[in-house]
Parts: sequence; C-alpha cells; structure tokens
Amino acid sequence: MPRVQVVENVMKANDQIAAQNRRFLDEKKVLAVNLMASPGAGKTSFVMRTIETVRDHMRVAAVEGDTASQVDADRVATAGVPVIQINTGGGCRLDANMVRPALEQLPLDEIDLLLIENVGNLVCPAGLALGEHLNVVISSLPEGDDKPYKYPGIFMAVDAVVINKIDLLPYLEFDVAAFRELVAGLNPKARIFEVSCKTGAGLDQWVEWLIGLHPGIKAHG
Repeated sequence: MPRVQVVENVMKANDQIAAQNRRFLDEKKVLAVNLMASPGAGKTSFVMRTIETVRDHMRVAAVEGDTASQVDADRVATAGVPVIQINTGGGCRLDANMVRPALEQLPLDEIDLLLIENVGNLVCPAGLALGEHLNVVISSLPEGDDKPYKYPGIFMAVDAVVINKIDLLPYLEFDVAAFRELVAGLNPKARIFEVSCKTGAGLDQWVEWLIGLHPGIKAHG
C-alpha cells in the first residue's frame, strides 16, 4: 500500500504541474502538440515537415526531448524556429516538470503552435500529461501494421495517429486497412493521417487540421 501511495503522489504532482502548463499555454494562445513514437519512426522529420508546411499560417516553436545529446534540436533550429532541448538523462519520457522551464524560455507571445517531440518510446509517455492540447502518435510502415495491437495503451490515449513513410507502401507488407481497423477499435475518435515526410504527401491535411484547432489563427494567417 505505501508503494502505491508514492506512485499516486507522483502522478498527482505531475498532473498539477501539467495543469499549470496548460493554463500558461492557454493564456498565450499557443496550441501544444505532444508527438510520441518509437525510435526511427520519423518524429524529427515529421516536425521539420510540419514546420515547413504550416509556417505561412502559424508561428511555430519546438521542444525536443531525448535521453541525451541535442542532435534533433540542432536540426530543427536550421528551420529558423525557436527550439529548446530537454535531455532526460536516460529517462524514457518527458514529464510536466521538465516541460515547464522550456515554456518559460520560449517566446510564447510570438508563437501559435508548439511541437513537443517526446522521447522515442511507445510505453512510457502514454497517458502522462505535459500540459499539451493534443496527443499524437506516429507509426511508420517499417515498424509493421500490428503496433496498435502490441501497444494499445498509447493508441487509446491519443487524439490523432500519423502513419508515416507511406511512400514505402509499394515495398513493404503493411496492411493500411488492418492498421486503421485496429486503431478504430481502440480509439474510434482518433484522426488518422497517412503522410510521407519524403514526398510531402498527406501533410497538407495534417496542417489543415492543426490550423482548424487554433481559434485565433486567422489573425496571423
């Protein structure tokens, strides 16, 4: 029983900080998106392509989460947007307390969209609030079409699912229909986007969805 109480206290503390982060973002009118995926799914490429596609309509910043190094942050910085690197020191996910200092360092008054790239993992980040408005999981074709079956928790916890690297479909045995059916069975409300960061396919639909969720974006579009 004491051990369970400790876990409950940790989660409660995280939720309280996440709520503070969410209020801070709401005050600044920033739409925050928590991007989760396994290593190699193409999170950073997806961030880069999203920035490229949306920048004429929304002002963007990024938070890059990783266990170590700032390779991804350096790459995103080349797109000319504000970016903060969070190194977890081996931890398998970001939490609300890690995100808070990053929010304080970003020029949120000059931002409409904040992309938070979580640590590469399909287990740890699921269900842990950061203060985000949207949770998105990215699953790529080379990973196989059974990811929702193997990791149901994260697919149940998201607002959208991105099927990435769709340009590889002619070369891989990936059943898109079966994947969509698995997602729908777990989370019928989740939006599903089929995209290719290589060709740009599907990114317009993804960006249009984001723009539509920001109530004040027409002032900057």
